[in-house]
Amino acid sequence: MTYTSPVTGNRSISKTGNTAGRPLLRRLLRAIGLILLAAASIYTVALVMVLIVSQQDQRRPVDAIVVLGAAQYNGRPSPVLRARLDHALRLYNEGYGPRIVVTGGVGRGDTTSEATVGRHYLLARDVVAGDVVVQPQGRSTEASMTAVADWLEAEGLHSVILVSDPFHMFRLRLEARRTGLEAYTSPTESSPISDNPVLELRYLAAEGFKIPVAWIRATLWPFTSHPDVP
Repeated sequence: MTYTSPVTGNRSISKTGNTAGRPLLRRLLRAIGLILLAAASIYTVALVMVLIVSQQDQRRPVDAIVVLGAAQYNGRPSPVLRARLDHALRLYNEGYGPRIVVTGGVGRGDTTSEATVGRHYLLARDVVAGDVVVQPQGRSTEASMTAVADWLEAEGLHSVILVSDPFHMFRLRLEARRTGLEAYTSPTESSPISDNPVLELRYLAAEGFKIPVAWIRATLWPFTSHPDVP
């Protein structure tokens, strides 16, 4: 905007238009800063909880030991899945649970479910066939935990030990809360992920993003009704 001085006749440019938008810009930048600060705080808290829970072993006598699935290669468990199965086998042999529930669906390009591979692995190590329960319905933690909750309710069982990698423990507790399970966590002691600090850091960092979503799901949309399971 310009105007002409009645005294000198000189023209000048008004700065009113430029300054009018500055308070709005400052408020916008302040809001963005607060949002980023809140997001960083939530992520930090989630990451700290993941680290704390990853070090806790809650093993105790339960109705069933649940193994969360991981990759399998042409019918053979991956090193990660094998470490989880071996840990569950030790808990079973030490008398912490009378049965082992293996989970995990059929991955993309596979023909066999992770749960079925887990069953074969355990049977080859002298676990009684009737003590191994296959739950191959899910390809995610959420789906596997829902399937386990359905089976437990149908069988009239209540308590479980959840076996997976250390970084996975806190999210499993949130999923147990969502599905209404009495669940305790027991992390593997020989996972190849834990043996590789760089790889473990990547998984821990990823969990920091997944935890807030799992917490919201467990708090706002708990799974309280299970359909009949044959």
